[in-house]
Amino acid sequence: MILMMTNFYIRPLIIAWFWIFFFQSLSGQTSKDFLNQKEEFTNIEEALKAPDKVYRLNLTEKQVEFIPDSMWDKFQNLEYLSLKNDHLREIPEGIGYLKNLKVLDLSGNDFKVLPNSFSNLYNLNEIYLNDEKNMNVEASIDVIKDLPNLRILHLENDNLKKIPTSLLRLQNLEALYINNNKFKKVPLELGELKNLKFVDIHDNKFKLNLNGIDNQSFGYKMRF
Repeated sequence: MILMMTNFYIRPLIIAWFWIFFFQSLSGQTSKDFLNQKEEFTNIEEALKAPDKVYRLNLTEKQVEFIPDSMWDKFQNLEYLSLKNDHLREIPEGIGYLKNLKVLDLSGNDFKVLPNSFSNLYNLNEIYLNDEKNMNVEASIDVIKDLPNLRILHLENDNLKKIPTSLLRLQNLEALYINNNKFKKVPLELGELKNLKFVDIHDNKFKLNLNGIDNQSFGYKMRF
């Protein structure tokens, strides 16, 4: 009897932990992970010596000045680009013509809206737009709403109080990070995104009603 009762309680726990670690590994396995095996350039001058061989370009906190569009046109094989914390007031239009770009990190800049050329980033899979205090989120998402391969969107710490209407057009979106914002309730309208699998909503302005929400220890997975 004791053995039967032990199995009765332990088996569900094992299954529960399996799914927790499964979703944790799934959410953490972003497009960036698949690019880590390629050499990363952190100096624009070095990258320009052989731009066709540059697949990863990390200019985080480099305080780069305005970079002409003609320079970006040289990096036609670029798959990963970070301009994080560079305090750019304008994002170069030329980035929008990087036809092989898959991951783009523009977090921590001072621009107001994404360039219209970003609608050409057909292979873009993941974009980071965190810590953007000056960005017009509605207008920026409107620029990228029709990208066919966009799967992961980061809007962390962007002072959001509601879901931008244009975001609900991202029908291929699978993972959304809207943590550290100012939502007063769980944005259930996200249920309109039929392919959405993961939403991180921690550190907002509401107490969670856990009905329909799984605490995965690293965020929350919402069931719509």
